[in-house]
Amino acid sequence: MPKKSTTTVFSAIAIAAALGVGAYVYQGSGQITAPESQFVLLNGSTQTTSDMKGKVTLVNFWATSCTTCVAEMPEIIKTYDKFKDRGYDTMAVAMHYDPPSYVVNFAESRKLPFKVAIDNTGKIAKDWGDIQLTPTTFIVNKQGQVVKRYVGAPNFDELHKLIDKLLAET
Repeated sequence: MPKKSTTTVFSAIAIAAALGVGAYVYQGSGQITAPESQFVLLNGSTQTTSDMKGKVTLVNFWATSCTTCVAEMPEIIKTYDKFKDRGYDTMAVAMHYDPPSYVVNFAESRKLPFKVAIDNTGKIAKDWGDIQLTPTTFIVNKQGQVVKRYVGAPNFDELHKLIDKLLAET
């Protein structure tokens, strides 16, 4: 079977998501490396995808105008709090159409304890599979490979089991 390029796999994911193929779109042994991206955080610092290596990271594309995103945020906070001391991190990426002042207000008013970035050009969402639907969440393992993608709110019990498993891996 020929090896698929990252672009091909992410395009297939985007098409499947657009067609409504449930919250679980991609998982498999043919894991792909997370796209190299530079995230500009609310505090002005930057982080790259490469900086995530060595940790299990949840990358969540969201918007303040997305009711599902707002509704799932307390669970994302609980997940972060539960696993942060074990080598787990969270990167919440606000979509390019979200006004930065709304994102800052949301992050401050809800005391988001994890990294929040604004994708002001849309490049990050494009690189990660042309994300159009929010929330879209990726789980990236310690080696920097995408192991699962959720479109819509994940089942947090299942997500916690996956994070536990990935944190136990060397």
